[in-house]
Amino acid sequence: MKISSLKFNLLLLLIAGMFPNSSFAQETDPILENLIKKGLEKSHSININQLDTEQAQVDQKLAKSVFLPKISLNGSYTRLNDDISFDDDTQKLLMATQKLLIKEAAGIPFTAAFPENIPLQEVNNLQDKNILKSSVDVDWVLFSGFEATNALKAAKHKEASLQYAGMAEKDRIILNIIETYDRLALVNASEKVLSASENYLKDQEYFVKRAIENGLATPISRKKIELAQQQLAARQLEYKHNKSLLIEVLHQLTGEDKEVLRSLDPGLSTMLSNEIASEKRNEVKALEEAEKATEYKAKMERSHFIPKVALKGHYEFLEDDLSLFDPQWYAAIGIKWNLFDGGQARLNSRKTELEARKYREQIAEAEEMIALSIVKAEHAYEASLQNSRIAKKEIELASATLDLVNKQHRNDLASITEVLDALRDLERGKFQLQESYYNQRRAVTTLLHSKGLLNY
Repeated sequence: MKISSLKFNLLLLLIAGMFPNSSFAQETDPILENLIKKGLEKSHSININQLDTEQAQVDQKLAKSVFLPKISLNGSYTRLNDDISFDDDTQKLLMATQKLLIKEAAGIPFTAAFPENIPLQEVNNLQDKNILKSSVDVDWVLFSGFEATNALKAAKHKEASLQYAGMAEKDRIILNIIETYDRLALVNASEKVLSASENYLKDQEYFVKRAIENGLATPISRKKIELAQQQLAARQLEYKHNKSLLIEVLHQLTGEDKEVLRSLDPGLSTMLSNEIASEKRNEVKALEEAEKATEYKAKMERSHFIPKVALKGHYEFLEDDLSLFDPQWYAAIGIKWNLFDGGQARLNSRKTELEARKYREQIAEAEEMIALSIVKAEHAYEASLQNSRIAKKEIELASATLDLVNKQHRNDLASITEVLDALRDLERGKFQLQESYYNQRRAVTTLLHSKGLLNY
């Protein structure tokens, strides 16, 4: 399914306006926009939803077609074992009656013999054994007892429910793509932190090597540096595997080429959140429309006992093979009134009403969960801001400590262990800062989704 670029751009402008001087541009860059479009186009669930929506549209056409006349052409050939005719006594009676009529018309006395030169007409068969028929039938429902009308309304609300459900599925896919993209940004930021630590360890390795050559340090210091480098390599391998996995996930979500995904370099930074009004979520709208659809379905089932009116017509094109009792054409109007069906219509209607009540309970539950998710997202955002402030202070302290301990170590006033501990503290602080940025972005995106602002 294609998404509207206009709606997409409007959403991007809305989000950008909500976060002035922030880094939400990560969600508005063309790379992420392209990934979202490809993800929506690739999604099998969205395509299935679209097919379900088209089926609901066909159901509407079917409901409307009830009131269209149905015209059928019929043709048949039948051969009986014998002609259908009167019995012998009846045929004799008919022939005698024919003679009397001819005598009366000719003025011949009743008691006189019938003239032999006057031909008599043979008695026709009731039905010849060779029967060839060709006809047209017309069936036209004039009043369906509101069954078709309620079925049409039910199908319309079902279509609307499926459309909202499709929008909700789009939101889920968009959230998944953004989250994976932000995780990739977090891994990239972590790799940069590890790269800085790697460079620092190389400097320390060179310094310790020179110190050992000048008798100012022992080989133990070098082994500690080597151990720190191996531990760093293990962390780098872990992040490399995480990046590979995230690229695979993005490839599955969007269908984008893996080489293109490997070349991406998204970044993380802080985000701001303003108070925004909530809108009704697509999930709730889908449930509401489904509830209305079931209500009209229940009405349709209750209308089973309302009389139906229909018109029927029939016309025979061939007259030669019609029996003496077959009309050439007829037209009729009839009423069908179901008085008792064993309670099936009433029970089906009751079952559908209970289904509508289930939707009402689901709507109430969804609204409660949405309200809770908004509160949780707001709390998560506040916590991430505080964690960012803490991480920045930790980085300042760890950086100052590392500078001090490094100077002391170069003057033989601190051990290499103290230097490595200070380096790990700085590295941990940088990790925590990037993770807090990631959590901010997740909280704000979740908040937008919870408030129904990711609609397309």
